[in-house]
Amino acid sequence: MSATNRGLLDTVSAKVLESQLWRSIFRHGYPDTPLNQSLVMMGNVFLHLHPVKVSRQAMRVTYTWCLGGISFFLFLVLTITGVFLMFYYVPSTQDAYKDIQNINAIVTFGAFVRNMHRWAAHLMVISVTLHMIRVFYHGAYKPPREFNWVVGVSLFFLTLFLSFSGYLLPWDQIAYWAVTVGTNLANYAPFIGTQVHTALIGGVDVGQNGLLRFYVIHVIAFPLIAAIMMAVHFWRIRKDGGAAGPPPPSRREVEEPEEPALEAALS
Repeated sequence: MSATNRGLLDTVSAKVLESQLWRSIFRHGYPDTPLNQSLVMMGNVFLHLHPVKVSRQAMRVTYTWCLGGISFFLFLVLTITGVFLMFYYVPSTQDAYKDIQNINAIVTFGAFVRNMHRWAAHLMVISVTLHMIRVFYHGAYKPPREFNWVVGVSLFFLTLFLSFSGYLLPWDQIAYWAVTVGTNLANYAPFIGTQVHTALIGGVDVGQNGLLRFYVIHVIAFPLIAAIMMAVHFWRIRKDGGAAGPPPPSRREVEEPEEPALEAALS
């Protein structure tokens, strides 16, 4: 590069860095000092989700098996493939089954994307279940992580509900009768069973209203709730001192057991 071109590039770069648009996006400059590093970290929502410190034990793959990250990755795969499938699917009792057949036979990469969506859903149920078992086994539900444990349990049930709500969308015999049996179980809930059953399928039997409601629940309601709760889940992991297991005991917890022993020795 010639000196003229290099000088022109430096001039343009300087003008971009000094522009109001650049400063509105990057407000704290290059993170070359501890203060700027802290400001950049606190001002970026994606960086802010990461814990400040991570224990060496939590970094071992054989300790966490990356089950939380795998579950989130599968959720992203489901979101991308689900949006693709929405372009070729109509939630109608007359068109739903035909649309599924067209996706499998006519749409370019349709069968591949649909199988990715289906297998990602199965794998997400498995990975979230194993993640819950790992968290319980390592005691990561203990104080101060009780709230995040409740959030995680809610995400586990949301994962199951997402899988169940998508089961009806192909509108074949297996889907119809499986959802019929599943929704009829709501009738046995005390006090509000009948109301819940009617709210789920929009009538007495599974039909157009039920298919439309399951579609809206599957593509809008549950994914939105799950995304919000995952953001809260990640944020609480950061605030609770990182992932994997319970945080180390505080100084007060370490010193409190020593006081009764010291009094007993003096007496």
